[in-house]
Amino acid sequence: MSDTSKVSKTDAEADAQSTLAPADDPTAAPVATVDPRLLVREEGFKGYWTEFTRKVKGGELGSLPVVVGLIIIWTIFQLQNDRFLSADNLSNISYYMSATGMLAIGLVFVLLLGEIDLSVGSVSGLGSTLFAVFVVSHGMNPWLSLVLAVLTGIGIGALQGWFFAKIGVPAFVVTLAGFLGWNGLMLWLLGSSGTINIPSDSGPVHLLGQSSFFVDQAIIGAYLLAGLGVVLMLVGNFSEQRRRKAAGVPFRPTSEILVRVGALAVASFVAAAVLNNSAGVSNALVIFLAALVIVDFVLRRTTYGRKVFAVGGGIEAARRAGINVPLIRITVFAISGGFAALGGMFFAGQTASATLSAGGGNTLMLAIAAAVIGGTSLFGGRGSVWSALLGMLVIQSIQTGLDLLNMNTSIQYMITGAVLLGAVVIDSVSRRSQKAAGRA
Repeated sequence: MSDTSKVSKTDAEADAQSTLAPADDPTAAPVATVDPRLLVREEGFKGYWTEFTRKVKGGELGSLPVVVGLIIIWTIFQLQNDRFLSADNLSNISYYMSATGMLAIGLVFVLLLGEIDLSVGSVSGLGSTLFAVFVVSHGMNPWLSLVLAVLTGIGIGALQGWFFAKIGVPAFVVTLAGFLGWNGLMLWLLGSSGTINIPSDSGPVHLLGQSSFFVDQAIIGAYLLAGLGVVLMLVGNFSEQRRRKAAGVPFRPTSEILVRVGALAVASFVAAAVLNNSAGVSNALVIFLAALVIVDFVLRRTTYGRKVFAVGGGIEAARRAGINVPLIRITVFAISGGFAALGGMFFAGQTASATLSAGGGNTLMLAIAAAVIGGTSLFGGRGSVWSALLGMLVIQSIQTGLDLLNMNTSIQYMITGAVLLGAVVIDSVSRRSQKAAGRA
């Protein structure tokens, strides 16, 4: 650091200290403080790097571990099989991760409370089965059937949340009972055949099918989606900047906004170009990404989202702040149930049927693993809905890569389990580091 920067920093500290009133002077003027974010931005790139290293040392890792892990996974599989990063394989990854990813979105809400929902797999299978029964057995309109199936999932989640929030039954026990009970109801509805084939042209099933892509021309659709994402981020950032500037609080400078938007533009259009070399962007992926954007807005920009984080951070503190804790708990489980039922429709779209295996097998474990691996804490109060995307990218990449190498399913389970354990260990160490740094 140059002598000039040292002097300026010392002067800034002296100015800040000069505004502090002595503790024993009751007539002193109000304290003037300087937001540390302003100091960081005034120092430019060096300030951001210093802040980044401080956060890492303090245990505030964010999405860094999963991004690094994803790069390592992709590098290893590409070295083992040069088809891994091909357009066709990446297209398969983006399509098949959407169904389980929808379950993971709902689970993020539950995990933010520090709780767990073990019923999402069964609710997912029940949702697809109800849709099939409504459409095939009763001739109901497919879109109305979809709405009823999702509403059933929301009702199931709300019921389980009520037992947890009002009766006091542990969420683990309530949702474990749901895991068994809703799976039994699904088997009863499917009957002895165990399968109900759904016409592939039935509204939602056609929309989510493997051959359905965003708009008729996939190339236009992929770039249109990338451009839309960039424009939305640009408008959102400048709107926030204007609001914060009007309120007289620290705001993100224009240069930083442009750098962030530029990075998103590069990533989005590169992804669009790669997918266009295969079949384009599937409708399932578009809906999954749209759900992520909407839910991220709810969690970060609404009063309800702040209440969810508050309850996850400390129940008693949230209650004293006037938050209706039981209501938040019930609605969170209702959201989880709704996304589970919607995820069931994604599975139905992949196979054009409702089967005994719908939502079964390792679906529940993979959905939980995706949210945790992506960065949502098992201890509550910390996480992002984008962890569902990052976690599913990791899990689906492992599954697809091992399939290309003709590895046994048992190897897939062991590797996925090891990655999940690593994510939880990193989360635990991160929390301990934050406590040591006084930021937990």
